[in-house]
Formats: sequence, C-alpha cells, structure tokens
Amino acid sequence: MKPLRILVLGGYGNFGARIVRSMAQDAGIQLVVGGRDAQRATALAQATGPAIEALRVDAADADLPSVLRRHGIGLVIHTAGPFQAQGYGVALACAQAGCHYTDLADGRRFVCDFPVALHEHFLRAGRTAISGASTVPALSSAVVDHLTKGWQGIHTVDICIAPAQTAPRGVATLEAVLGYCGAPIPVWRDGQWVQAYGWETPCRETFARMPPRLGALCDVPDLEIFPLHYRVRNRVMFHAALEVPLSQKAFAWIAKVRRWGWLRQPQRLAPWLHRFAPLFDRWGSALGGMVVRVGGLDAQGVARTAAWHISADHDHGPEIPTMPALLFARRLARGADLPLGAHTATGLLSLGDFQGEFARWGMVTDEEVNHAGA
Repeated sequence: MKPLRILVLGGYGNFGARIVRSMAQDAGIQLVVGGRDAQRATALAQATGPAIEALRVDAADADLPSVLRRHGIGLVIHTAGPFQAQGYGVALACAQAGCHYTDLADGRRFVCDFPVALHEHFLRAGRTAISGASTVPALSSAVVDHLTKGWQGIHTVDICIAPAQTAPRGVATLEAVLGYCGAPIPVWRDGQWVQAYGWETPCRETFARMPPRLGALCDVPDLEIFPLHYRVRNRVMFHAALEVPLSQKAFAWIAKVRRWGWLRQPQRLAPWLHRFAPLFDRWGSALGGMVVRVGGLDAQGVARTAAWHISADHDHGPEIPTMPALLFARRLARGADLPLGAHTATGLLSLGDFQGEFARWGMVTDEEVNHAGA
C-alpha cells in the first residue's frame, strides 16, 4: 500500500511537534511538517528523522488546494490554533484538493458548526473530515460511552481537566482560554439552557491520584454537543482546574474585570501570562490529569454514578490532546474506513482505542462505580 502523506499544519508548535514525533516511526505514513516558518519546520524535520519532510505553507493562502495536490497530501492534521476565531478555509482547501482533514480544535462554535458547514463538500470529495480530534470531544465522549454503556438514561455529565503546572504551554492555548474568560457561556443546567460565565466562581474538584484543586467553567464543544447527543436530563458541565490556586483565582479575577467592562480583550494578556507562568512552577508539579463523572439509570434502572480518572506524570499531559488525531491518522494509513463527510469527533473512538497511547506514556487510569442518586 502506498504510504499516506500527512501534512501536520503547525507541525512545529506545542501539539503539532508532539504529533510529528509520535508518528515519526509509523509504517505506512510519510510525514510533512508544515507552517509559515520554513526554518522551524526544517529544524524539526531534520531533528526527528531523515524521512520527515518540511514545507513552508500558509493556512490562509488562497492557493492552498493546489499546494496540497502538488505535494500529494492525503491527510492534513490542523494543529495551528487557536480555533475560536478561525474559519474553515483549511478544511475547504482539503475538500477541494481531495484529501482528508482532521484538527485539534476545542473551540465551541468551530467544532459544533463544522458538520453543517462542510459535510456536503467532503461527501462530494469522497473524503473524511473530523473536527475536535482532541481531548474534547473525542476522548471525553469515548469515556462517557464507556461509563454509560447499556444505561437507560444519563442525568449528569461533569468533566474536569487538570493540567500540570510545569507542563509546556503555548500562547495559542492561553489565547483560546482567555477568549472566553468572563464571557457568557450557555450551559445545560437543571434541564434547561442557562447563562454562566467563563472562569468565574472557582469550586473544589477532586481526583483519584492528585490533591483537590479549584476548577472553573470553560467553554468547550461538549457543553453543546452532549446534552443532545446523550439526551442528558439535568446537567452537562466542564471545568478546568489549575494546579496553583493563585493562578486559578487570577483567572477568576480577569473574568470579573472583563464583566465590569474594564478589560474587553483579555486574550491580549496571553503573551504576558505565558512569559510569567513559569514563576509559579515552584508551587506546582509535573502531574496532571482529567476526570469524567456521570450519573443516571443503569441497565436495570438503578440510580448509579460512575467516574473515570486519568493521571499523567512527568509533564506528559499535553500528549493527551494529540491522541485522537494520531488514532484517526493511523486508521487512514491502514486503509480502515472512516465515515465520509464532515463530522465532530464525538463517539468516533472507543476508550479501548486509547489504551496503547496511555500505556506508552505511563498514564494511569481509575474507575469508580456507585449506586447512588444522580
């Protein structure tokens, strides 16, 4: 079988470089590191392996479809965020060029509107496009599917991501987070849509293998996708819990300042926060993780709660958002079928699909199941 040529767009960035390194030895894949900075792309390609290529490519280039065709690209993995303010130009270019597409987007509107905007384009091209091939909603939905298999009804879904303080972080990630800091966010609570505010009102979160942390509301696709996809009766919530309490409280303060009208674009603080965040590393660690909690009625109609935890030490937590894109890419390289058209990553992977990657990075998972009111 001819190797699948994969362009990792933004391939020298925080997540793109992890994908490149993870797939460097994969048989049946020919990697191309792409981005606007040819020097950085070349440096990573040369440092990773002799078969890795580099390509200067601009995601905003009107000639992108012909560039993809000229270089024989079969799949584009788009990692050049933040996605909150992006359009679908890269995905459209892939459809026009006749290649597959996936991204690491966690922007709510970007992911949720993706299928409607692009499904017909990819159907006509006979190709697959998947948005949200990241922790959310790809992994989060795999966990919910696992925990609630056979259940008669799901009443609550609560998710919390807890990054390690010392884990590498990118400016684009901070821009995305700050973009909804203090902004109104529609959430499904008490069986109806209500308005809450990003990063306000921190609350206590607990984990299987980490000390408790303060967590606060973040805007992710799951908040909109899960209530309908899983017919959740009462609540869907997503929090992020920073390791250093002062950092969490700082984001809450930024949220309030934005609501008071004193800070209209908090994302402009991203470069400064990125620069000064390491000053707090002495109070943090290299341990991060995630927890997904569900409540509802099991197969026998008994009220039940269940939880799944993952702990990632040694600053390996940022590998998790790259795993779904890796899994999709390897499937395509093997010639496995993926649904044609444009889709979110919701429900396209099982939790079992991730086990090899979890083991590779020494990540530990725990499950809890209880009979209780949800």
